[in-house]
Amino acid sequence: MNQERDEAQDDSGPREEWTLLFWTSLAVVVPVVITLWCSVQRSKRKTYMKGFFRKSKHGWHYTDLFTKPTYCCVCSQHILHGAFCDCCGVCADEQCLRRADRSLPCKEIMAPSRPGGGAEHRWVRGNVPLASYCAACKQQCGTQPKLCDFRCVWCQTTVHDDCMDSLADTDECDLGEFHCLIIPPHYLYRVNKLRRRQPDEFSKLASSCGSGWTPVLVLANTRSGNNMGEALLREFRTLLNPVQVFDLSELTPVKALQLCTLLPPGSVRVLVCGGDGTVGWVLDAVDTMKLKGQDQFIPRVTILPLGTGNDLSNTLGWGNGYAGEIPVEQVLRNVLDAEVVKMDRWKVQVASKGAYFRKPKVQSMNNYFSVGPDALMALNFHTHREKTPSFFSSRIINKAVYFLYGTKDCLVQECKDLDKRIELELDGERVALPSLEGIIVCNIGYWGGGCRLWEGMGDEPCPPTRLDDGLLEVVGVFGSFHCAQIQVKLANPVRLGQAHTVRLILKSSKMPMQVDGEPWAQGPCTITITHKTQVHMLYHSSEQTDDESSASEPESPAPHESPRAPVPTSARA
Repeated sequence: MNQERDEAQDDSGPREEWTLLFWTSLAVVVPVVITLWCSVQRSKRKTYMKGFFRKSKHGWHYTDLFTKPTYCCVCSQHILHGAFCDCCGVCADEQCLRRADRSLPCKEIMAPSRPGGGAEHRWVRGNVPLASYCAACKQQCGTQPKLCDFRCVWCQTTVHDDCMDSLADTDECDLGEFHCLIIPPHYLYRVNKLRRRQPDEFSKLASSCGSGWTPVLVLANTRSGNNMGEALLREFRTLLNPVQVFDLSELTPVKALQLCTLLPPGSVRVLVCGGDGTVGWVLDAVDTMKLKGQDQFIPRVTILPLGTGNDLSNTLGWGNGYAGEIPVEQVLRNVLDAEVVKMDRWKVQVASKGAYFRKPKVQSMNNYFSVGPDALMALNFHTHREKTPSFFSSRIINKAVYFLYGTKDCLVQECKDLDKRIELELDGERVALPSLEGIIVCNIGYWGGGCRLWEGMGDEPCPPTRLDDGLLEVVGVFGSFHCAQIQVKLANPVRLGQAHTVRLILKSSKMPMQVDGEPWAQGPCTITITHKTQVHMLYHSSEQTDDESSASEPESPAPHESPRAPVPTSARA
């Protein structure tokens, strides 16, 4: 009996081991299979949605979570995740997406006007903006927890469901507050019908858009400023005609600015959403228009600063960085109220020593050229950002990295004895250099992310700077620690002079250099900086600090004058 029990226990042991092994394997394999299946389905769904969005006339964007209560415009049900059109505001869940695409039209970028000459409202039901008020009864809209009320996608007028019948049939859409910035669909329709596309014909058509019509083109770099560019594009497409909003990751500025040639000469304003590098890219496209003989269509350029630095934006009164602190409606109001000023642009020609049969490297400069410690920090930052771009997605992290590289250079001093390796000429005259580590050639008033370099602490008299005088300001620094002292107003730079032409001769070794934040390492060479051209920029005069508003001259500059950096208070002495 005991022997049979022992044999049964011996047989049950292997069976329990195999059972445990089976269930363990199943517990491991099943989650893996489910995960792989979900990944494949997610990939298929993503590919399908991408192809569907590409063929659609709507500007669909998929989101896993709506940030406010949202209702499907087809089935009227509350949705947490689905797609929305950033042009007309239509929202739909996945099941209703195809039906919404077929039955709900989007904004028409080009359409004929009504027989009387006006435009009809284009209504979309539900999901009206918060704090909206009915145009008929003046009561708040969108307060009920369901799909209700209407919004016009052009003039942004909102109306209650019950008040819709009270609106007169003759009520026309006037494009709302920003009618003077919007390119109306009927204008493009008429331009498309023209046999002769000449400037005088465009001016005749512009009379139907009202007096003071100054259409704005929005060019955004989606890689600048914590990836805010994409969100800004959506908001501008909602307020403006989608045809006048461009993503620079999909279309170059040269092609985007060709829309200016279909608009009245001298009427267009361009809002560049990005950093100083993006602004320089757009200004190079403006120069391309000049080479094509399109001078009369050249627009006025303004800036919505994203990214790090933004010294040109600071000089023109637009601040040192945009983080959504004001709504895009206020941004458009500021663009509408801005004044036109002129700004010099410069040609930087780098001729390497010994390269007699090679064309010199030519770059355009708007802000500054530098050789020395600040260029070294920019070069180190640029090198590491190219390796790990995802790490440099925050303005705070970027500034911290710059601080670390500056601290390192204070200890290493890679650019010491610059005065022994370089010669400086201002308007053909040799300048004796003290024991410097860096030289900075400035066209604007701000440098290094908000420092007034030429003015320093303001305790020494110096000629004021202007954007349109054809002069450059040249200063020297003793090292990274000296740069830090200048930025916190504990020291002054070494003012080397002002000149129409600047020449630097690097006699030996390799030095870091930069033009408008684009750094590189350069061997022995001759750098020549000469005047290139002037561009029309927009200056925001309302954002003045206390010390700026109490400047010596109480009156604003004449329209033909450009501001001194950072504000237009006096002419050059």
